[in-house]
Amino acid sequence: MAQTEDEASYFTLRDDTFVPESHARGWWAPGTLHGRLLGGLAARELERAHAEEGLHFARLTVDLFRTAPFAPVRVSTERVRDGRRIRVVDAVVHGERDGLPLARVSAVLLRTSTPPPGHIPATGPWDAPPPEQLPASHEHQHFWRFDEELQPVREWRGDQRRRAWLRETRPLVAGEALSPLVRVALAGDTASPLAHASDEGLQYINADYTLCLSRLPLSDAIGLEAKAHTAEDGIAVGHCTLYDAAGPIGYCATTAIANTAPPR
Repeated sequence: MAQTEDEASYFTLRDDTFVPESHARGWWAPGTLHGRLLGGLAARELERAHAEEGLHFARLTVDLFRTAPFAPVRVSTERVRDGRRIRVVDAVVHGERDGLPLARVSAVLLRTSTPPPGHIPATGPWDAPPPEQLPASHEHQHFWRFDEELQPVREWRGDQRRRAWLRETRPLVAGEALSPLVRVALAGDTASPLAHASDEGLQYINADYTLCLSRLPLSDAIGLEAKAHTAEDGIAVGHCTLYDAAGPIGYCATTAIANTAPPR
């Protein structure tokens, strides 16, 4: 995987505390951290503390407890279960100011093995061109959105397929390249706006997202295609299929609650 993070990092690590830089600010409200970064930090810590050759991060669930203030954070991890073929680990992101939890991330690592015989209908490759063949349509060129005709769009109208490539251009932590796990953890948060935005903008804020991964990405660009959205009484659920340049890698499910979008 090529290293494409060539801009300033989101955080600087000082002792065991992650200190945010200005571009780590959240989208929903001033004075907050972007929620997707909490999932990325937790994935980083889980990978460093609990990864092992032959074990694959098959599931990663990010629960966003509350809006994170723009302030330093810490991450603690715990190994919940360690069996012959399954390992379950948790991480909690704490605010440095008050020590209260901001997010919890749980992961399931499964032992790799030889696939069994037989044919199972599976998700096939998508027909999206690589991102470098799409003209930039977003103010940050690491995010390409395109419609049914593979044309870049700013906002979706109607019921055409919603698809996007994401390529993270900043390191999460200063001096560190993004691992494939951290890269897909950062991308997973985008499943919520992709699935839940309306023709009047994004007015659902995600409470969580869950990545189910058959493998980790081989490319630095992560593709998402919205597959489902249902909503009732201000509660929305949806999911996206995830891709890299070689094909499908898994899915991301998200739950969200109605929330008035900030003025733009």
